[in-house]
Amino acid sequence: MSRRISAGILLYRRHDGELEVLLAHPGGPFFTSRDHGHWTIPKGEPDDGDELLAAAAREFEEETGHALAAVAGDPAEPPLDLGSVVQASGKRVHCWAVEGDLDPATATSNTFEMPWPPGSSRLRTFPEIDRVTWFPIEEARRRANASQAAFIDRLAALVGTGPRSP
Repeated sequence: MSRRISAGILLYRRHDGELEVLLAHPGGPFFTSRDHGHWTIPKGEPDDGDELLAAAAREFEEETGHALAAVAGDPAEPPLDLGSVVQASGKRVHCWAVEGDLDPATATSNTFEMPWPPGSSRLRTFPEIDRVTWFPIEEARRRANASQAAFIDRLAALVGTGPRSP
């Protein structure tokens, strides 16, 4: 079982009075035709010496092209700690939620290289994340990685799913 750790941000907003979350679809050739159950929070592994929240913010920027402080509704508001989950791969994922907004059309991701097609010596470049999208809570639960759906449930329990209370 892997002991890897990852940290990420679940960006959320209220749109037409309903709670929505921003999820990311993995890039690369293995996820081209995979959808439900494969969306994820923008996340990644911390560098040596990184605090997990700092790593989560850095990975959010790398995978969306937007600094977290630039899309947060109130950058001074502390993120909500949604705890952690262990994925089927054994990776422990830590997550924080931040209220904010981001236009998915402006999102850009970092890239990686891999030989493609398999067995060839030709290196191709792929985005780590090929798109981000806002989803209402119920749809987000269906699209998200099964273990990460717990973060969506935890967020909904903390902030509610309907219009903001006065």
